[in-house]
Amino acid sequence: MAPSTNGYHNQHRAELLHHTIITKKLSVTCAEDRLSELRGLMNKSEGDPLRVVGIGAGAWGSVFMAMLREAYGPVGDDKVQFRMWRRAGKAVDRASAHCLFDVINSREDVLRRLICNCAYLKYVEARLGDRVLYADEILRDGFCVNMLETPLCPVKVVTNLQEAVWDADIVVNGLPSTETRLVFEEIGRYWGERIALPVVISLAKGVEAVLKPVPHIVTPTQMIHEATNVPISNILYLGGPNIASEVYNKEYANARICGSEKWAKPIANFLRQPHFTVWDNPDLVTHEVMGGLKNVYAIGAGMVAALTNESATSKAVYFAHCTSEMIYITHLLAEEPEKLTGPLLADTYVTLLKGRNAWYGQRIAKGEIRPDMGDSIQGKGMIQGVSAVEAFYELLCQPSLSVMHPERKKEVVPVELCPILKTLYNILIKREASAEAILQALRDENMYDPRHRIEIASVNNCSMLQLPCTPKTVQLDRESILEC
Repeated sequence: MAPSTNGYHNQHRAELLHHTIITKKLSVTCAEDRLSELRGLMNKSEGDPLRVVGIGAGAWGSVFMAMLREAYGPVGDDKVQFRMWRRAGKAVDRASAHCLFDVINSREDVLRRLICNCAYLKYVEARLGDRVLYADEILRDGFCVNMLETPLCPVKVVTNLQEAVWDADIVVNGLPSTETRLVFEEIGRYWGERIALPVVISLAKGVEAVLKPVPHIVTPTQMIHEATNVPISNILYLGGPNIASEVYNKEYANARICGSEKWAKPIANFLRQPHFTVWDNPDLVTHEVMGGLKNVYAIGAGMVAALTNESATSKAVYFAHCTSEMIYITHLLAEEPEKLTGPLLADTYVTLLKGRNAWYGQRIAKGEIRPDMGDSIQGKGMIQGVSAVEAFYELLCQPSLSVMHPERKKEVVPVELCPILKTLYNILIKREASAEAILQALRDENMYDPRHRIEIASVNNCSMLQLPCTPKTVQLDRESILEC
C-alpha cells in the first residue's frame, strides 16, 4: 500500500522542524563558546553579565546592535545584556508614520509581535494622525527612524546617557564623527572613577582638522581617547563594505576590526556570524582615514552618476581619479599605509555605489537638495561626507605644507594635487560652483595620469606632511601630524 500524501508531508515537516531545532541549538552553543571566551578576558564572574551598549541609533549602529542581540540573546541575560542610547524627543513625521504602518502590515511576523506586545494600536493612531510617535519609542519596537523599511530585532533603549554607559563593558560608537567628541566628553565624566575601563568599538567615519599649532587630523578613535582617557589600545575601529539594511537581511558581508591585537582578535571572534565575517587588522590609521575619505568621494560619485545618466565609462573615470586621490592623501597621513585592496577597496566601491553619501550627491546634482539645506537629512541622518570634505581640504591647503607638483616642478600645497576634493569643497562648502563642476574637473585636458599622484606619495618619501619652516624642508614626526 502506497504511503498517503498527507503522511509524506507530515513527515517532511517534522524533519524540517527537527533540523531547525538542531541548527538553533548548535548556533546557541557556538554563541555561548564565543561569549565565554570574551567574558573570561574581561574577568566576568558568574552572574555578572557582559554589558554591551550602543551609543547613537543611526542605521548602521542600530543594525549592528540588533545583529548582536539576535545572535547572543538566546544565551540569556545572566550572561550578556544589550542596550542602546539615543536622545529622547525626536518626533516621527506624518509621512514616516504612514510608511511605518505599511511596513508593519506587510510583515506578518512584525505584526504578530506588535499585537502580542500590545504595541500595534499606537501605530494605527499615528497613521490616522491621532498621536505622535518618537524615535526612541519606535526603536524599542525594532524600527530605526533612518531605515523604516527594515524592521529590526527589538533592543532595550534608554535615553539617559549616564544610565546607559556607567557599567558598560563594551561600548559601540554609532554616532556621526561630528557628534562623537561632544557625547564622549560627557561619557568621560561618568567613567571618571571606574577602575576597569571598557572596550570601545567605533563605527564612526570622518575626521576633525586641527590647524594650529601644527596641522593634523583627529580621527574618531582619537576623539574618544581624548574625551574619556580610555587607552587607545582599548579603542577599535570597525569598517567594511556594508550597507546596513542588506547586512541585517543576511546578505553576505565582511568587515575588519582594527586596533591592538589584545582586543581586536577576541572582539573579531565575538562579532563573527555565518553571514558576517570579521577579520582583525592592526592598521587603525589607514582604515580610519579611508573610512572618512570614502564618504567624501561617494558624494562626487553620486553627482557623476546623476549627471551622466549612470554612464559606466564616466563612473569608471571618476573611480580611477578618486581612488588615486585617496591613496595620495592616505600616504600623507600614515607612515606605512595598507594598500587600497581587498576589504578597503571593497568598502570604497560599495560606498561610491550605494549609500547615503552617494544618494546625497545624486540629489544635489538633480537639484532636489541644496548644500545650504545642511548635512542632516530627514530619513537619512547625518551625511558625514560633507564635514569630511571641509576637514580634509582645510588640512591639505595649509601654506605650511608642501609637496612637489609633477608637472610644474615646484612646491605646492597638497590639495593642489586633489582636483576632485577641491571641486567638492567649492560645491558643498564655499557653494561657488554647481554640481556640473565635478564633470569639468574630470574632463580637464591638463589632468595628468593618476599614477603620477600615487608615485609622488609612495616614491618621493611623502609618507608624512612636510613643513618648510626653514630653508631646508623639515619632516614632522608622525605623531604630530596624526594624533592616533
